[in-house]
Amino acid sequence: MLDWFALLVLLVLAMTALGGVMLLGYMPGHIARTRHHPQADAIAVCGWIGVLTMGVLLPVAYVWAYIRANDEGETQ
Repeated sequence: MLDWFALLVLLVLAMTALGGVMLLGYMPGHIARTRHHPQADAIAVCGWIGVLTMGVLLPVAYVWAYIRANDEGETQ
């Protein structure tokens, strides 16, 4: 009985960790789209590549999503 409970706890923890990682990869693109960033698609790709590289590009994606840019691509 305790073996099955331990397995269930382990599966729940694994699914929670996977969901957290997926959320980290999804958020930069979502933030950029809600802020109507002109480069939102590139930010979304940078976020997912950041997940694949174990967080190397994630800070770049988050900062890029919050930088205000006008339609010509110049930052303000």
